[in-house]
Amino acid sequence: MALGLSRGGYLGALAAWAGFTLPSAVVLIVLAMGLSSHGYVVVPGVLHGLKVVVVAVVAQAVWSMARNLCPDAVRASMMIVTACFVLLVPSVWGQMAVLVLAGLAGLWLFMPTDIGVHDPLPVRISHRAGVFWLSCFFVLLIVLPALALPGRLMAEFNVFYRAGSLVFGGGHVVLPLLQTAVVPSGWVSNEIFLAGYGITQAMPGPLFTFAAFLGASMRQSPSGWLGGLVCLLAIFLPSFLLVTGALPLWAGLRHNRRIQAALMGVNAAVVGLLLAALYQPVWVNAIGQTRDFALALLALLALVVWKLPPWLVVLGSGGAGWLLSRIMI
Repeated sequence: MALGLSRGGYLGALAAWAGFTLPSAVVLIVLAMGLSSHGYVVVPGVLHGLKVVVVAVVAQAVWSMARNLCPDAVRASMMIVTACFVLLVPSVWGQMAVLVLAGLAGLWLFMPTDIGVHDPLPVRISHRAGVFWLSCFFVLLIVLPALALPGRLMAEFNVFYRAGSLVFGGGHVVLPLLQTAVVPSGWVSNEIFLAGYGITQAMPGPLFTFAAFLGASMRQSPSGWLGGLVCLLAIFLPSFLLVTGALPLWAGLRHNRRIQAALMGVNAAVVGLLLAALYQPVWVNAIGQTRDFALALLALLALVVWKLPPWLVVLGSGGAGWLLSRIMI
C-alpha cells in the first residue's frame, strides 16, 4: 500500500493492496466454503496434519522474532512476563492492556541511540490529510465496539478491525487476537481455525488473508463470500489508515526517540503474545500424541534447517497426517 500510495496516490494504494491480497483471499474463501459445506472435502487426517504444522510455523516465528526483537535480558524478560500474563488472563482486553503497559515500560526502560538515516519518502499527501487519516483510525477503534452491539455484521467488522489495529512486528501475532475473539464466541470451531491457519501458510501474499478464510467459515450470518470480504476489508482497513496517516509524518516519527522506545517495549510484548499462542491454542489443540510431536519436529526441521518453502511443508504435513491416520490407530 505504501508503494502504491507513493506511485499513484490513494487509487495506487488500493490497486497495490488488491493485487497483493485478492488472489490468496479468493482461494481461501473458496476453500473455507468447501470445508463449511462439505467437510469431507478434506479428510480428518489431513486436517490434523494442518493443525500440527501450525505448531512448527508459530515456533519458527517465535524464534526468529525473539532473536530480532528481544536481543537483551530486559526485552526477553518482558516477552516471558507478557506470555505468562496473557495465559493467565485470556481475553482481548488483557492482550490490549499488556501492549499498552509494554509501551509505557519501553518509554521508561529504553533510550534508542541509533535512529538511522534514509532518503525522504516520495509521498504526495499533506500533513493535514495525514492527521485526518490517523484520527479516523483512532475514532473507529473507539467507536466500533459500541456500533457492534446491535448486529452481527458490525460485530465481525469490529473484531477484525481491532485485530488489524493491534498487530505489530509480524502477521503471526494476529493468531492469538483472532482466536480469542472468534473461537470462544462459537463463530468458528477451533479445528477449522487451526486448519485454516495452516492452509494460509501455503498461500501467496500476506498472512492477514486468513481473515477471509475465517469470515467465510462463520457459523453465523454473514458468512461465505460476504463474510469473507467483510472480514478481509476490516482487518486491512487499519493498515490503510495508518499508512496514509503516518507516511506524511514519517520523517519526524522516525527520529522521535520516545516513539522508538515505546515500540521497543511493544515489540517485545508482541513476541510474548505469540509465545503464549504457541501453547494455547496451538500446542494444546494440535499435539495430543507422540506422533503429533514427531510430525511437528519434522516440520520445524524442514522450515528452519532445510529452508523449505512453507507451502511445501504445509502440503507435506497434510499428507503425513492422512498417512498416519491410515496406518496407525
